[in-house]
Amino acid sequence: MTKKIRVGIVGYGNVGRGVELSVLQNDDMELVAVFTRRKPENVRTVAESARVLHIDDIYKYKEEIDVLILCGGSATDLPEQGPKFAGSFNCVDSFDTHAKIPEYFNSVNEAAKLSGKTAAISIGWDPGLFSMNRMMLEAILPEGKNYTFWGEGVSQGHSDAIRRVKGVKNGIQYTVPVESAINRIRKGEQPDLTTSEKHLRKCFVVAEEGANKMEIEETIKNMPNYFADYDTVVHFISEEELLKNHGKMPHGGFVIRSGNTGEHNEKRHIVEFSLKLESNPEFTASVLTAYARAVVKLNQEGKTGALTVFDIPLRYLSPKSPEELRKELL
Repeated sequence: MTKKIRVGIVGYGNVGRGVELSVLQNDDMELVAVFTRRKPENVRTVAESARVLHIDDIYKYKEEIDVLILCGGSATDLPEQGPKFAGSFNCVDSFDTHAKIPEYFNSVNEAAKLSGKTAAISIGWDPGLFSMNRMMLEAILPEGKNYTFWGEGVSQGHSDAIRRVKGVKNGIQYTVPVESAINRIRKGEQPDLTTSEKHLRKCFVVAEEGANKMEIEETIKNMPNYFADYDTVVHFISEEELLKNHGKMPHGGFVIRSGNTGEHNEKRHIVEFSLKLESNPEFTASVLTAYARAVVKLNQEGKTGALTVFDIPLRYLSPKSPEELRKELL
């Protein structure tokens, strides 16, 4: 019997729990341990065989884990954890602050190269699957424009950023595409659109007692890389209302390429890749899990350093052999 891929999870929030469920669906994987900053005795996992350990003990398990899946947030967790853990483990993460990906890649790449490990960064659906579609469609239709729309749905990264604002007890953020802009593109137009012309951002915030709501709102609206370039609306609500009306985590979106071919670019082509997700974290977790398999395979072949979706051949994501893939899916 082929040896199973031994997985460790760092962080047991929504994505971490989603990774656990995804690992249980993959017969070639097993969950060894969940590493958390909380008291391990207060964390209950679904996988009965998995150990729950404090994150400070993680290096004791270097020989028992083939790949770590990092499930922290991009605002503060991953910039520290990515390079740190890539110095000792094969890793996969979902770092999603697009503007900072190049510098994040460099820091993780340096650590992974020095340790002989492999790290897949910015894995998910955007960045991730949407990135692949943007690249592929641009290569196929060089004359044209890419458009990316997100939502309507809950953005985990943006919600996490809200919750880290001083005075915020809890919060969630919905990304809402502007329907009129989408309709123009689907009709074949190729407009130049600003970020605020493509999306709205709706924030629902539970403020701590006595907190300055005006200051919270201004901090959110002016947050670089998250809200500063968008039309952002902040609603202050009670925690009861948040739990009652905003407990689910749907999301989705689409990449559209409007391109032209022909001697005079007279033939127009609209290509669209879309997602409609009932659970953003569980789908993101499923993408992370597939790439964890790829990371282990690549490391076994001697590939080290940081990688993105652009660098990893698709066949490495699948548990099937190349022969099975050619027979069943090609």
